[in-house]
Amino acid sequence: MIQTTARTLTYVDALNEAVAQEMDLDENVFVIGLNVDDHKGIQGTTQGLFEKFGPDRVMDTPLSEDAVTGICIGAAMAGMRPIHVHIRMDFLLLCMNQLINMAAKAHYMYGGQTTVPLVVRSIIGKSWGQGAQHSQGLHSMFMHVPGLKVVAPTNAYDAKGLLIAAIRDNNPVIFVEHRLLYSTDAPVPEAPYTVEFGKARVVCKGTDITLVGISYMLVECLAAQRLLADVGISAEVIDPVTLWPLDVDTITDSSARTRNLLVVDNAWTVAGAGAEIIAAVCERGNPPTVGRMGYAETTCPTTPALEKDFYPNATTIAARAFAMVRPGEPAWTPDAEPTLPHEAAFKGPF
Repeated sequence: MIQTTARTLTYVDALNEAVAQEMDLDENVFVIGLNVDDHKGIQGTTQGLFEKFGPDRVMDTPLSEDAVTGICIGAAMAGMRPIHVHIRMDFLLLCMNQLINMAAKAHYMYGGQTTVPLVVRSIIGKSWGQGAQHSQGLHSMFMHVPGLKVVAPTNAYDAKGLLIAAIRDNNPVIFVEHRLLYSTDAPVPEAPYTVEFGKARVVCKGTDITLVGISYMLVECLAAQRLLADVGISAEVIDPVTLWPLDVDTITDSSARTRNLLVVDNAWTVAGAGAEIIAAVCERGNPPTVGRMGYAETTCPTTPALEKDFYPNATTIAARAFAMVRPGEPAWTPDAEPTLPHEAAFKGPF
């Protein structure tokens, strides 16, 4: 339960506060990862933790994701609660065996006699020339695996509450952070609180189409909602909050009313989170008209000019939604949406 009046915090500060509070509450919580003790502290998310808690609880590591993940799994099985920070989600590919065959399966394989309370923080997202190997959204790979939870907060309130919930959970949690969300802010209570897994949020009510925005794409969906309103289309916007467990009921109820469902992902669409959401909704019966958007079907580009065509944005989302709601009318493309303030604020990954 929330017990105090909220202040406004950035996404970065909310993450930092969540970790500091849980480290204060539980001496078994520790932070580990490349550059977590650096003076810039993973864009500020771990800043000050080394000075407060010392090298025994805030540990820099070599570039050895597989080995360090194994250390974290062993520590978790022994009763510790590690928070393993990966600067980019792409690097999780170097420890997939540890995450999928060890962390995710240990509770099942040992008949419930052991748990793996491990949080894996991983950053995704475009901007500043991240390119092919440093900007991928691979969250759907982890949604596929029983034993893993996958969360993707889009605002500072959820970032703090979900991270605290993940630290306290006895299962491994993949914690997905989009770098363009770091400078956004929201009211955040000072006291520790949790956000429940498996509960989506209706961010904006509407009647003509349901837009589901995953991670940063929620921001673009909200911008698209404003563009659609200018032409008389009312869009309901939903933040799934957690990708697994997934709140199918909220999305199904919304799309049953609007009769149109468009899921926008920060990843490729083939076998992606959007495909899972749409399939789950359609399995409930009386399916709406559906669509999905995500990365273009090519490797992530580096240049801003190509990024504009590679990633969905408010303009392309609004145009696709318009075509779904008014299929008999000529195609419509709104005037280009200006660069959003938090996107302009992003100056680089370090």
